[in-house]
Amino acid sequence: MTRLKGIGGLALLTGLLALLGWTQPAAAQGSGSTTLDAVRSRGQVLCGIAGNVPGFSLPDSQGVMRGIDADSCRAVTAAALGDAAKVKFVATTTQNRFTALQSGEVDMLSRSTTWTLGREANLGLEFAWVNYYDGTGFLVKKSSGVKSAKEMDGATICVQPGTSTELAIADYYRLNNMKWTPILIADLSEIQGAFLSGRCDAYSTDASALATFRFSQGPKANDLVLLPEIISKEPLGVMVRKGDDKWFDLVRWTFIAMITAEEKGITQANVDTFMDSKDPDIRRLLGLEGDMGKALGVDNKWAYNVIKAVGNFGEMWDRNITPMGVPRGINNIWTKGGLQYAPPIR
Repeated sequence: MTRLKGIGGLALLTGLLALLGWTQPAAAQGSGSTTLDAVRSRGQVLCGIAGNVPGFSLPDSQGVMRGIDADSCRAVTAAALGDAAKVKFVATTTQNRFTALQSGEVDMLSRSTTWTLGREANLGLEFAWVNYYDGTGFLVKKSSGVKSAKEMDGATICVQPGTSTELAIADYYRLNNMKWTPILIADLSEIQGAFLSGRCDAYSTDASALATFRFSQGPKANDLVLLPEIISKEPLGVMVRKGDDKWFDLVRWTFIAMITAEEKGITQANVDTFMDSKDPDIRRLLGLEGDMGKALGVDNKWAYNVIKAVGNFGEMWDRNITPMGVPRGINNIWTKGGLQYAPPIR
């Protein structure tokens, strides 16, 4: 009898909580992720990008968004919805990118954004993965004769405001007892124009972006020199809002799946030939056993959909970054001396 009363009391308490607006956890209603449920409801992933950086996110001549950041958005969309085309790119700036994610204007941010403690601890956001290991560099004109950053005491440097680059330069100059004057310009084309016109002595941002900008100058590329110093660590990552662990998991494991595919030699072109593989790792990756997708709240073929639509991690790099003349280096997979290492999908 006591037990029956306890059950009745529990039912009564549940009813009262419902009246007060308390509900069951999202897992009882949908995927377990409020973001994924919203994505499914609208049939689209909203992805914050820059939209103006060659190799990362820039429309081609047909208006199709290209770049490693854009493809990162497509990969997550393929995992979430089974169709990489169901992504909507939302252009953001260095100053409004975090607000766009915090406010829900975008579901994820893939915008060459550096993973730092301050950003992760203070903004209510977190980094799911690193899609490009980078560092802050300096670009100068060959005519200046400057061959080292330590020769730039008193220099004016063009830099975008609100970036980790600005902080890295300040730290570098303070450490080396040098002085500098920042020329703060938010618009990318304007800051590059300011540097080319001589408004500043150097242009500083991630070394990858400097290399692609130099490459974009064509025959005039030789007039510009990328200095040898890399003065900071800039792991560029994909960000999501804190508090939605299921969405975080899906975004993170999308990248792990792409790295795993590269490790296993699985590509966009040959993925179907692996569907009868006996390798347990490959079978779990491709959704042939293990219910890995179900654990993430998506179809068990989630990783297959990612590989079929976007390819493995190396393919994404070769398609977008290699043409810019940037070596893969530390962005290679661990078996080739790089930092990209995939935890096991099991």
